[in-house]
Amino acid sequence: MSNPEGTIDNQTRLELEAAAFRRLIIHLDERKDVQNIDLMNLAGFCRNCLSKWYRAEAEERGHELEYEAAREIIYGMPYSDWKAQYQTDASSEKLQAFEISKD
Repeated sequence: MSNPEGTIDNQTRLELEAAAFRRLIIHLDERKDVQNIDLMNLAGFCRNCLSKWYRAEAEERGHELEYEAAREIIYGMPYSDWKAQYQTDASSEKLQAFEISKD
């Protein structure tokens, strides 16, 4: 990752990126009304994608992490609990938009 100003050392950059990631997780936790399909349709990723990326990065660094454990980190609770409490049925319009975006 580039540092155009050259004023941020690598450790600080890592700390800033980690802090921004934590803020993203907090923001998503505060916006449980935003469904994964909404995120997928608008941004091309969702909480499950973040879970997969988190797990992949852990494993790349030699740490075993089950997918469900990564999901719990991202969702702040077991996925099954989040799904039961907050997930709503996707409308046919949202499902159609999702299918179109996959092409």
